[in-house]
Amino acid sequence: MKRSIGWKFSVVLLIIGFMVSIQYNTVKHPEERDTRDIWAIRQELAEEKKTHSELLKEIRELDKTIASYQSMTEKNTGQALADTVDKLRQQAGETDLQGPGLIIEVKPSPESIAYGMPITSISSDLLNRFVNDLNRFKGHDLEIDGKRYTILSSIRDINGMTAVNGLDVATPPFKIKIVTQTKQDCEKLYNYLLASSIHDDFYLENLIMEISEPQEEVAIRGWPEKFENLYLEELPKGE
Repeated sequence: MKRSIGWKFSVVLLIIGFMVSIQYNTVKHPEERDTRDIWAIRQELAEEKKTHSELLKEIRELDKTIASYQSMTEKNTGQALADTVDKLRQQAGETDLQGPGLIIEVKPSPESIAYGMPITSISSDLLNRFVNDLNRFKGHDLEIDGKRYTILSSIRDINGMTAVNGLDVATPPFKIKIVTQTKQDCEKLYNYLLASSIHDDFYLENLIMEISEPQEEVAIRGWPEKFENLYLEELPKGE
């Protein structure tokens, strides 16, 4: 009888100890909570809504393209395909562009010139940070020191020199050209760049950015390299 009571008492103590250990771990390691304030959450929500709006816009454009193809006859289908190819080449950065935009001149800071500091090439890290900061705004085209920057472009350090598309970027001063879709977009980008903290990053490398006011016409050159077709093959006529 005593053995039975002792065994039951031991089981009860084991259960109590197990529950106490769980409670201790819960208190010691509480679930992580979102400590952001309401403005940070609203900002993230605004970014998500902006992305959603851009996706809907792209879907509408694709729907329009499909509808135009379905309504065409065999005679004008070829012209429609040619127009689509031209549009894709423009989006890929193969064609020259003109439109409202900004011209940014990257120059050595006045202090570095006054103290006789050596002028070196802009670092690839800084140029990448600038492009990433610029990509907060969609729908613009970019030229860095005469080199067209596209989604296929690269910014690398090659033998101590920063290169875009494998071509060296000139030692400052050099120019960066930006073409936007509308003048309103250009003004928004201009105001954003004026207040951006990227200026501090440039200043730490003894460089400054002189940003022109929004201009009606800024011209940038197309990417001279041609895309290689690795997978598609043209069928003989009649197939």
